[in-house]
This record gives sequence, structure tokens and C-alpha cells, in this order.
Amino acid sequence: MPAWLPRAMVLALALYACFRLGSWAFDQLIGLLINVLIAFFLALAIEPAVGRMSARGMRRGLATFLVFLVILIAGAGFVVLLGSMLAGQIVEMVEEFPKYLDSVINWVNQNFHTDLSRVEVQDSLLHSDWLQKYVQNSATGVLDVSTTVLGGLFRLLTISLFSFYFAADGPRLRRGLCSVLPPARQAEVLRAWEIAVDKTGGYLYSRGLMALISGIAHYILLVFLDVPYAPALAVWVGLVSQFIPTIGTYLAGALPMLIAFTIDPWYALWVLGFVVIYQQFENYVLQPKLTSRTVDIHPAVAFGSVIAGTALMGAVGALIAIPAVATLQAFLGAYVKRYDVTDDPRVHGRHQRRRGESVFSRLRSATRAPGNNDEEDAERPEAPGPRPRL
Repeated sequence: MPAWLPRAMVLALALYACFRLGSWAFDQLIGLLINVLIAFFLALAIEPAVGRMSARGMRRGLATFLVFLVILIAGAGFVVLLGSMLAGQIVEMVEEFPKYLDSVINWVNQNFHTDLSRVEVQDSLLHSDWLQKYVQNSATGVLDVSTTVLGGLFRLLTISLFSFYFAADGPRLRRGLCSVLPPARQAEVLRAWEIAVDKTGGYLYSRGLMALISGIAHYILLVFLDVPYAPALAVWVGLVSQFIPTIGTYLAGALPMLIAFTIDPWYALWVLGFVVIYQQFENYVLQPKLTSRTVDIHPAVAFGSVIAGTALMGAVGALIAIPAVATLQAFLGAYVKRYDVTDDPRVHGRHQRRRGESVFSRLRSATRAPGNNDEEDAERPEAPGPRPRL
């Protein structure tokens, strides 16, 4: 056996063991890494506000605390207002449920010539097997719901703490990162950090603007239909549809439909139709233009980045995909060498034709090869010169 073979085998086994250990550690820490990534982008989003307050003489930690306090108060106020509105509407729906059930039973009796009564329907529902199974499954699922809620609160706390530290200790974090790099690389890192702050702020600005437009449009519809709590519902639709990816649109449209159903079932259909039409307008007209201008990327690239982010990281990837791609594109744009474009009509989508020549004749001349036309070859005079001997 060669002397190097045992050492090579030990090295290969050690590398494989390190790979397996790294894969296991990455699988165990993937949740924490995603939370840290969300916290980093959140810190980039509040960096401009914290930087302005710090430039005026306020301590950076206090400025970060005030920004988080404003966000917490606004979020808590919105949740309390929405919760009270939703609780009132649920109580009203429960009180009016017998009337809705009577109207449905009367419609069924008139159209299908049946003789149903509300008492019989209620008794059959209360003593049905599927309702008992549903209640049992719901009772066993209370623990799972509680675990999910506690896990969500813990994750929110983790993201808040990391984002607070990233924003409050931003200069120290940049100095620590630049201290292990040569001077040339330090300038590139600081430039990339500045681009990330600008792009993330621009993305949030575009989302806030689309939330404002969506809220105004839905507020006009709800006021026209005389749906109660129109301002709160408009704010709900605007914020949820823009800042909760993938399922935000459905959550945003479900609540106004539910409230409109308590007034008139046809109003719920009107709200559903408006939500669907406005969503198409936003996806194909409003969002590509606003996103491409604020984060300076092509609408197709923005749409593709959202799809790719969703496929890789789910809802979190869809939320941070556009600012991440915009940052990467702006940073790499400084290292791509560009040239002057030639003044050719084909660059602008116009094909230059020779004068007096039709498209058919050009295609025929392009597809005809020498020697394929026997008649023309027979009519051509032979070139002078000695003939080859047989």
C-alpha cells in the first residue's frame, strides 16, 4: 500500500464527516438564519430614519427605540381597532343568523317545493355526526393552535431583537466588518451597504404607495355600498394586501366581503368582483411601474424575482426578493463594462430593406443556393479556358 493512501482515506473521511455535520447544522439553524435575514432587511428599512435622528445629536440606541416604539404603537392601534370592529360584526352576524337561515329555507321551499322548517334544520345540524366530529377535532387542535401562536410570538420577538441590534449598532457592525478586509474591499462593502439601504427604502416606499392607492380605491367602493367601518376596512385591505405576500390578497379581500355579507349578500359579490378586477390592474399595470421606478429594475425581473424568492424561501423570499435583486443589480452594474450602441435600424426593431425589393424576392434569393437551379445553370455561358481531359 502506498504511504499516502491511508492519509488520503483519513482526509476524505474527515471531509465527508465535516460535510455531514455542516449539513445537519444548517438544517437545524435554517429558521434562525431566515429570522436574521428578515431582521437585517428590517434594519435597513429603518436605517434612514435612525440616521436622520442620530445626525441631529440623538443617541443611536434611543433613536432606534423611538422608531420601534412608533411602529409598535401604530401596529397595536390597528390591531385593537380591527379586533373591536371584527368582534362587533361577528356578534351582529350571530344575532342575525336566524333571519338569514329563514330566508334560505323559504327560498328552498319555494323553488324545490319542500316543507322545511328552521327548527328541523337546527336539530339536524346539532345532532349530526359530522358536527360532533368537527367539534372533537377542533378541541384536539386547540393545543396545536396555541403552539403555533406561541411560536409566532417568539419568532416576532427574535426578529425584533436582531433588527434592533442591527439598526442601533450599525456603525459598529460596519467597522467590525471592514476591519477584516483590505482598504479596497472596504469601500466596496460600504458602497454595497449604502445601495442596500436605498433599495430597501425604495421598495418599502413603493409598497406604501400601493397600499395607499389600494386603500383609497376600496374605501370609495365600501362607502358607495354603505358598508360600515369603511375606513378601517380600507386600511386593512391596503396594508395586508401589500405587506403580506402570497396570501395577503385573499386575507385582505375576505374581511370586507364578510362585513358586506351582513348588509346584503349581493354586496359581497360586488366586493369580490372589485377585488379581483383591482388585483389584475395592480399586478399588470400599477405594481410593475412603481416597483421598476423605485427600485430601478425591469418589471419582468421584479416578477421573476418574486417567483424565485417564493420558490426558495416561501413568503419571506417573496417579501425580500425585490430589494435583494435590486441591490445586487445596482452593485454589479458598476463592474460591467458597457459600450456605445451602433446606429443600426435593427437595434430599434426596424429592418432595412433594399429599394424596390419585395419580401418574397428577398426570401427566395436567401433560400436559393448556387447549383440548385438547373435551368439557370444551363443558360449561363461557360467560362473560357481549357477543358479538362477525360
